[in-house]
Amino acid sequence: MRTRLLRQGVAGGLLGLSLLLQSGMGMAEQSASAQELLATRCAACHQAEGDDKYSRISYQRKTPEGWLMTIGRMQTAHKVQLTDEERRTLIKYLADKQGMAPSETADYRYALERRLNTQETLMEDPQLGEMCVRCHSGGRLAMQGRTEQEWRHLVNFHLGHWPALEYQAFSRDRNWFPIAINETVPHLAKRFPLESEAWFQWLQQRPDSETLAGRWIFTGHYPGKGELTGSMTAKYIGEDNFEVRVDGRYADGTPFVGTGKAVVHNGYEWRANVEVDGTVLRQVFAVVNNEMTGRMFERDHDERGLDFRAVPDSAAAVVAVQPAYLKVGEQQELTLTGSGLNGTPQLGEGIEVIKVLDSSPERVRVQVRVAADAPVGVREVAVGDADGATLAIYRQISEVRVVPDYAVARIGGNGSPTEKVDGHSDAEAWAIGEDGKTPYRIGFVPATWSVEAFDEEAEELEDVKYAGVMDRHTGVFVPGDAGPNPDRKMMANNVGNLKVIATVDEGGNTVTGEGQLIVGVQRWVIPPIP
Repeated sequence: MRTRLLRQGVAGGLLGLSLLLQSGMGMAEQSASAQELLATRCAACHQAEGDDKYSRISYQRKTPEGWLMTIGRMQTAHKVQLTDEERRTLIKYLADKQGMAPSETADYRYALERRLNTQETLMEDPQLGEMCVRCHSGGRLAMQGRTEQEWRHLVNFHLGHWPALEYQAFSRDRNWFPIAINETVPHLAKRFPLESEAWFQWLQQRPDSETLAGRWIFTGHYPGKGELTGSMTAKYIGEDNFEVRVDGRYADGTPFVGTGKAVVHNGYEWRANVEVDGTVLRQVFAVVNNEMTGRMFERDHDERGLDFRAVPDSAAAVVAVQPAYLKVGEQQELTLTGSGLNGTPQLGEGIEVIKVLDSSPERVRVQVRVAADAPVGVREVAVGDADGATLAIYRQISEVRVVPDYAVARIGGNGSPTEKVDGHSDAEAWAIGEDGKTPYRIGFVPATWSVEAFDEEAEELEDVKYAGVMDRHTGVFVPGDAGPNPDRKMMANNVGNLKVIATVDEGGNTVTGEGQLIVGVQRWVIPPIP
């Protein structure tokens, strides 16, 4: 079954993720305040059951964004009166008390991190793919834990708010409601229960957020801009809040420097706003096993962002190798970034370190030579006791893949209240292993970019002319303007169906890869979880 593209706009309240940040209250004070809010604002509808429990509320677990959506709905649909600070207080309290364990969110964090072009695997579960994920992302569904009764309430809630549900979302091919109640609800309760061993274990081992204070060494990849490395300092200011400073640099030397504030929910859910060169970037990270991973993205353009991985500077680890690949028979400069780096890099068979150009505990720069007969493939690298990164050795690029291979951009602007949603593509090179059969990933490589009509209909409608412009150097596609276009057939919008082409030329060896880009209509709604 074909996997489903994570939607970029779905029904739901438009609530900024900034509501999750900077609670500014101590845990003891916050707990008391949250309990007071539950007793005075929530108990009008949710019956108090004693022991700080309330009907409905106490039988669900969610991420911070999940609780944000729930509380926001209470405000918009049921007119619950809350200030922004009170909303933050409730979100923090509920996300800490009734959150999700790291292992429970690990497979679905793409939804929190705004990875809009993810093709979900949850469609492979027919009960959920056909009954739930036709309308919203599977990530929103999966990052919850509920009792069976609460899952049943959720089905009834859907029909109460959307009475025509059974006649929409391709539901006419089945007796939707009986299937939902009798089959889907038990399935959900078993797969995503309120009580789980993972949650109980996390509560026992959950660290204090203060342990996350300090200096972190990070690496990142920003489509259209390239690789970057640097450090991030997190200063603990109390009550799970931090002051943040990022000091990094792209591979071409361009600085990446900014400051901001962060809050940690549930011991590992890191959320921050950091201003870099006048642009506010959101950090949505998970901090687990002494590693911080996730995504930074622009507050106003969440399609623009970078993958992020960091380790404490007290650890011994290699977080990045730049470039991440070497060709046999060539001599090249190599930079290893991390913490606790001490000694000459160990790069494996067939690679000679000619000269150490620069060396520190966080950065080692060397000149290397790769033998013509060096074994190809992906290998682990180390510097002393530090490891954790890989290096690809190859003879020839055999294949180029466009990443993502199926993506959506959206028209906007031109007087419309919605912004354009750009398309961002990377060229991923692959090679064949020593066995002559098995492909392996080399890494992202520079490419020349272009677009063509995807099919005959797109050719006839001149989609290449109207749908937008591809930057041939960066792979960034800027869609056309919103609104009817009088120059198009039937005054259509500037939508389109395009083929994205990456051309990689390496010493006369030209390899191309293709992907598909749908240029769709405006994104009207941006919920915290799509």
